[in-house]
Amino acid sequence: GYLQVYFRSGWQVKAFDFQYFEELYDVRIVLESAAVARLEHMDIEAHPVIAELKRTWLVTEAERVQEGARVSALDERFHCALVEAAGNTEMARMHFEITEKIRIIRRLDFTQAPRIDATYAEHGQILSAILQRRTEQAQQLLKNHIDVSKQEVRKITLHRLHTARQRNASQAPGA
Repeated sequence: GYLQVYFRSGWQVKAFDFQYFEELYDVRIVLESAAVARLEHMDIEAHPVIAELKRTWLVTEAERVQEGARVSALDERFHCALVEAAGNTEMARMHFEITEKIRIIRRLDFTQAPRIDATYAEHGQILSAILQRRTEQAQQLLKNHIDVSKQEVRKITLHRLHTARQRNASQAPGA
């Protein structure tokens, strides 16, 4: 969906639609918050998906993954796993489809080390609140986490678009 294809004349990259991506982020918040609410009524201590998340995110600083691409995949897994753990396959399917659509920009969030550290801290706080059955706190932490990520990705995307435009302008004939 990022290309406009023209019959017999080629293709063009579509203009980046921030509104569309921000709406997808908002839907993520709704789905993930609903999943956290469902987890409150489940036996999460014995849940294998929750155990997987604890092994990944409740670790010492020395055990943290620092490679951006790998952290991006782990982050994606964290959010998908929360929805999967809630046990509603349709919610999980919808969430996965949204994840697929925003993956191209979500990965930008892990190009800076401070965001990797923040992600570990924030996921740990969310997970701890879930484990302590503090649902409203977990939902608020989750919303804040996704909102900050959305803002960071927006800043990075704007910066990269600006840099690309400057580079193209300087390479244009007569520049």
